[in-house]
Amino acid sequence: MKILALIAALLFIAPSTPVYEFKLTNIDGKPFQLSKYKGKKVLIVNTASKCGFTPQYKDLQKLADTYKDKLVVVGFPANNFGQQEPGTATEIKTFCEKNYGVTFPLSQKVSVKGDDIDPLFKYLTSAPNPDFTGEIKWNFEKFLIDENGNLIHRFRSQTTPMSEDITKYLN
Repeated sequence: MKILALIAALLFIAPSTPVYEFKLTNIDGKPFQLSKYKGKKVLIVNTASKCGFTPQYKDLQKLADTYKDKLVVVGFPANNFGQQEPGTATEIKTFCEKNYGVTFPLSQKVSVKGDDIDPLFKYLTSAPNPDFTGEIKWNFEKFLIDENGNLIHRFRSQTTPMSEDITKYLN
């Protein structure tokens, strides 16, 4: 009987999800984990303050507000493309709040490609998904994570946050 109870208990233990295992640091220098958003979708975006796509911050905030019960947007500032995110954490946070009203979570600045790629982005760029894998091409690429921490879709920079390409997964 004890063996059956043990087997039943093991069947209900959810397997560890890679996206939830990464230890991250927020823009204020405090640790956080994506596992705190379990049960909601998460849109991970590599961001930059001096990019042609920077106005997407406004729609990222609108997306976060519109779907707040189903989605969390998390921005990851990165300086990998054209030195378009040169600021300090304080400068980045102030810029985002002042110019775009950003209230969604931001991480510390990370590298999203190259030898010093952040482990989360190394995983995201190689994890299977129905779209594509490989190196991030530019700022504001987006990775949609499901409620259980699985990468379900990846979008290039040109896909705007409020586009049907993204919102159809949130309705």
